Amino acid sequence: MPAAVRGGSQVQARPRGKSPPSPKRAPARRPAASAQPRPDGAGLSPKHALIAAAGVLALSLVGVLATGGRGERIAETVAAGVDNRFGQAGFKLRAVHVEGASPMATPDIVAAAGVYKDQPVLGLDLEAVRQQVEKVGWVKEARVVRLLPDTLVIAVVERHQLAVWQHSGRTVVIDERGQPIPEADPGRFPTLPLIVGAGGAEMAPGILPTLAQRPRLMERMEALVRVDNRRWDLRMKDGSIIQLPAVGEEEALMQLEQLDQRSHILELGFERIDLRNPDVVAVRPRQTAPAGQLVAEGA
Repeated sequence: MPAAVRGGSQVQARPRGKSPPSPKRAPARRPAASAQPRPDGAGLSPKHALIAAAGVLALSLVGVLATGGRGERIAETVAAGVDNRFGQAGFKLRAVHVEGASPMATPDIVAAAGVYKDQPVLGLDLEAVRQQVEKVGWVKEARVVRLLPDTLVIAVVERHQLAVWQHSGRTVVIDERGQPIPEADPGRFPTLPLIVGAGGAEMAPGILPTLAQRPRLMERMEALVRVDNRRWDLRMKDGSIIQLPAVGEEEALMQLEQLDQRSHILELGFERIDLRNPDVVAVRPRQTAPAGQLVAEGA
């Protein structure tokens, strides 16, 4: 009993008898002064905001570990509060820079990113933004970088536009692998080669580089037509046809070059050149007007 009385009376009496000196009360006054900016966050510098956010995020992590699923909801709420605090400190999205994209592709990339002005920059999920950008047909690959305090950089590798493919009443732009680029307007690519027919998109990357080495032929070609998904016909601007074999296309084009060097057949005109037989080049001349029929001058 004496021990209980001594512990109760003397321990409580000593703090009362020794009142805290004035220097010890000073720390209680400091938080009151520093707490003034808290209602609107206007007095919080970016540096202090980062330090405060680090502490809050650490506490939220402890909450997640301690409370499981309930902690995850708490962490989401805390993260939203941290984003707001950073926004008040000036970490709001002001600019999006897109690098490596053409002017036609840039609007689609920005729209796919799904970001908006004054969005908290530190709350952006960069991986999610990258995945959304890479779903855009123009984009081969993307990288997203956050530049504090207010900028997002989206660097992309754009898919090369190879040709315009026409099939079943539908016209699309295809890339170097023959894959469609849905966002590309074919009407804005008048200089791209025209591919026609089923299977043409998949097979075009194999033959177009070979044709590109022959500019004299390319400038006269109107379309590259896939026949029975086996071989190609070259339809020329003057209406003539060059028939290529199913196998050995480059060798057949070399034969055509040799023929053109000897006779300038591409300039003289023809109705059809059949290169399907590697041993024989069959040329059908353009039909002339019947005897006695007048031909307009210059025709």
